[in-house]
Amino acid sequence: MIKIEPPLSENPVSTGIIDQLRANARATPQKAALFCEGTTLSWGDFEVRQNRVAQYLLSIGVERGDRIAVLSPNSIHYVEVFLGTVRAGCCITPLSTMASPDALEKMLKDCGARAVFVAEAYLPLIESFIEKLDITRIAFDFDRSGWTDYEVAVAATSSDDPVISLGPQDKFNLIYSSGTTGTPKGVLHNHDMRLVQMERTHANGYDDNARTLISTPLYSNTTIVSFLPTLYGGSTVYLMPKFDARRYLEIAASERITHTMLVPVQYKRIMEVTDFGNFDLSAMRVKFSTSAPLRPDIKRDVIARFPGKLIEYYGLTEGGSVCVLNAGEHPDKLHTVGKPQPGCEIRLIDAEGREVPQGAAGEVCGRSPAMMAGYFGRDDLTADYLWHDTQGRAYFRSGDMGHFDDDGFLILSDRKKDMIISGGLNIYANDLELALLADGDVEDAAVIGVPSEAWGETPLGLVVLRAGSGRSAKDIRDTANAKLGKSQRLSAVEIRDHLPRNTIGKILKKELRAPYWEKEKT
Repeated sequence: MIKIEPPLSENPVSTGIIDQLRANARATPQKAALFCEGTTLSWGDFEVRQNRVAQYLLSIGVERGDRIAVLSPNSIHYVEVFLGTVRAGCCITPLSTMASPDALEKMLKDCGARAVFVAEAYLPLIESFIEKLDITRIAFDFDRSGWTDYEVAVAATSSDDPVISLGPQDKFNLIYSSGTTGTPKGVLHNHDMRLVQMERTHANGYDDNARTLISTPLYSNTTIVSFLPTLYGGSTVYLMPKFDARRYLEIAASERITHTMLVPVQYKRIMEVTDFGNFDLSAMRVKFSTSAPLRPDIKRDVIARFPGKLIEYYGLTEGGSVCVLNAGEHPDKLHTVGKPQPGCEIRLIDAEGREVPQGAAGEVCGRSPAMMAGYFGRDDLTADYLWHDTQGRAYFRSGDMGHFDDDGFLILSDRKKDMIISGGLNIYANDLELALLADGDVEDAAVIGVPSEAWGETPLGLVVLRAGSGRSAKDIRDTANAKLGKSQRLSAVEIRDHLPRNTIGKILKKELRAPYWEKEKT
């Protein structure tokens, strides 16, 4: 595997994650560690359950670094397996519940998982191929021939800690992209990378009796960067198996939630709950947002009505680039994703790999103490992902386009692959989407490039209208185009009932583009 050497952390954390969880269990065995749908697991019992999972895995012959997969909604069992796997010296591989059966089969084959833990809700995604794989199968909540019952398995094992020494380069987790086609690529994180992220524990108050509400899936890095620091800090994680805006507010109010990590679409839905103001959210200290830029108008609404700080992270599952925006402290910078986090270096480069001048747009490349070990088994992809400066230091290419303003705040333009090239001119879909979203009748919007005989490709707007709006697509297009430059204008607008998103709220533009380009091939 290609060796990636990240810069040293400015504030290194010395205690390993599993070692710290052990210490937390000894210090406060009766304190709640996990809560999910009315069930609570204390720190003492959590320690025992992790040990039993680790001992079970060792009993079936797993070895250091082996991959163990999970396909399930968020649950206490899921967390037990997640950290029990790491405790056994193995690499946890949480699988996306949004992936197609074909993609899941490729993931399991690619990582060579020794075992897979599955919830019944997602069994249909794998039952067409799972019996053909040489893999131990464990059922969380169903009874079927060829599957081992989870509770039976862990009950039959020792509760003794296996006490496996874990080093900084040991594999911690493998996170796969959730695409529906092609070969998914696995982002490999080692213990050192995850430990760097534990520096956020004290800085963000996760060690001060925090109560963190998790409503995004555990297969997402978005979730893990909030979930792990909370447990590292000895606090309590509240898990939602499935996000629902009203239920989220009910839990946040009744359980006096102090911390949360949400994605933009969740903020939007929460703020649209008609009686939002009736929920007592006064315990909330810090709210985080990541996975996609949060719209400035939503940031303003959250700052005004939702108690606690609003902090936006811009980063990648692969690591490298990290920017932070404390929205309340910078109300004039809500159109940005903040400044590079201390210890993070960001460079902007052009198509030839040259750094661009100040104020010019370029591809965001980042370098920080938190960087992946590489794409699992794919040195070719890892090499393609790297850019090196004149000193030979490796940066990760983000695929995002952006520029820095005069104060050093990063303003994102678009994904590089989503940039539309029309008549030789670069058009950033994000600029056009903002023009559409400025229309009071537009609820949601996406802009994609579609084939054009005259221009090669041309921008098409896809919008969801607010309930009760009778506006025509042409009227929406003309209103947006009046705010755009001549070279940016939308060729057309189509009205949709909804726009497809994955479970962390990103619009699936590849899925939106496909029908238009498929027609071009026929």
